[in-house]
Amino acid sequence: MLERTYDAPPEAVWQAWTKAEALKQWWGPDNVTIPECEVDLKIGGKFYIVMEAGEAMGPYKGTKWPMMAEFTAVEPNTKLSYTAQAWTEGAKEETTIDQTTQITFAEENGKTKVTVRAAIYKTGPKAGMAAEGMQAGFTQQLEKLNNFLTA
Repeated sequence: MLERTYDAPPEAVWQAWTKAEALKQWWGPDNVTIPECEVDLKIGGKFYIVMEAGEAMGPYKGTKWPMMAEFTAVEPNTKLSYTAQAWTEGAKEETTIDQTTQITFAEENGKTKVTVRAAIYKTGPKAGMAAEGMQAGFTQQLEKLNNFLTA
């Protein structure tokens, strides 16, 4: 579980998490770009996003990590949940990570406290390193969100 408080109202933070054009600007750990993102914001709707490794990721440069998810809860400005499958392009069977993620948004004195709970329930045989790095990746991602919201 990760928590972060942003100096922005819940509506602004919600928009950042649910609009494809906003997600492209901050999603993922450091040194990745988002070449593709689709959001169908409804229960049962699809959430598809692709991270691509940048120059600073050395030998991984150009590697793509797609994630296909389905929304399980959509409560505007309050809660967003999805089940997802993420993998390394070209090695789906070996690198798949199946997870559930829940994000809650709580207004506190004009700011927004975001709580992220992600749980992995299945991994492919070569997904160990990626699974271990998820907390660090989410931590970097939440910092990037702060930069996006304060820009």
